[in-house]
Amino acid sequence: MNVRAALTALFLVSSWAWNGAVVAQSNPLPSWNEGKAKRAIVEFVGKVTQEGGPDFVKPAERIATFDNDGTLWAEQPVYFQLQFAFDEVKRLAPLYPEWKSKEPYRSVLAGDMKGLAASGEKGLLQIMAATHAGITTREFERLVANWLNTARHPTKKRPYTEMVYQPQLELLTYLRANGFKTFIVSGGGVEFMRVFADKVYGIPPEQVIGSSGAVTFRMNPSGKPELFKDAKVEFIDDGPGKPVGINRFIGRRPILAFGNSDGDLQMLQYTAAGDGSRLALIIHHTDAEREWAYDRKSPVGKLDKALDEGHAKGWTIVDMKSDWKAVFPPEP
Repeated sequence: MNVRAALTALFLVSSWAWNGAVVAQSNPLPSWNEGKAKRAIVEFVGKVTQEGGPDFVKPAERIATFDNDGTLWAEQPVYFQLQFAFDEVKRLAPLYPEWKSKEPYRSVLAGDMKGLAASGEKGLLQIMAATHAGITTREFERLVANWLNTARHPTKKRPYTEMVYQPQLELLTYLRANGFKTFIVSGGGVEFMRVFADKVYGIPPEQVIGSSGAVTFRMNPSGKPELFKDAKVEFIDDGPGKPVGINRFIGRRPILAFGNSDGDLQMLQYTAAGDGSRLALIIHHTDAEREWAYDRKSPVGKLDKALDEGHAKGWTIVDMKSDWKAVFPPEP
């Protein structure tokens, strides 16, 4: 079962913030080990910011796009937004006693992942519709914020907003210090990510591009305007949808793109094919001790075709185990 495709198909249907000072130019990316990957980033930034140089890029055109799941924060054992949906099913279950014997809800409530897998994409879409639609955007924002403040990762036991990658937080800050505008371009739900992106990554909501369901304007019973979330698919920001989303919402081709899976391949291709100096990066999850090791056969964050193309075209492959001194921020 393609979990990522099912999750993005819907949208189709207390946070930790890194407040460190701007990384000094003499010591950029302190959580990155010295090596090919770090050198490629620093040299690229140096080239495109050297005014009068042959690779100089005007600040307005310094666009950097990042996938979210598996690139800015972790994504195992399931995408975090899907875990939010599972937790919402459990929270809502007392209102729907029939769920105890009705699939796919029964499997979620029983922790039966094999049973859930048997329900296929249709079952996942039912879960997402039950937990993401039929409410206002304001209500959804409050639900997500509360979940982020209270939920803990099942194995790391940390808040999900502490499951972010310290080296990437430094990279985002380093790029912005050098005149880049940083965007999230992710298959995850745009309204889900906008709840935490500014606090966690310093990326404001207008610079978050994601999958979305239809939203309609209406007047509530008290006569106040509100936006209501429908279950209808509006936009899938994954795979070939990522360059489309970049064109639609940014209007400029990135000069730097960072991903971690085959769902990012087209964004990386689109970025690398532009004129002038370009940097395409892939994070390869190789650290089974500090995080997880997975790639070609993983049902979550599968990295196969993009890895082959990255090697063939000379993209920068970031090896988590060898290129990062730290993976997650230090615990408070």
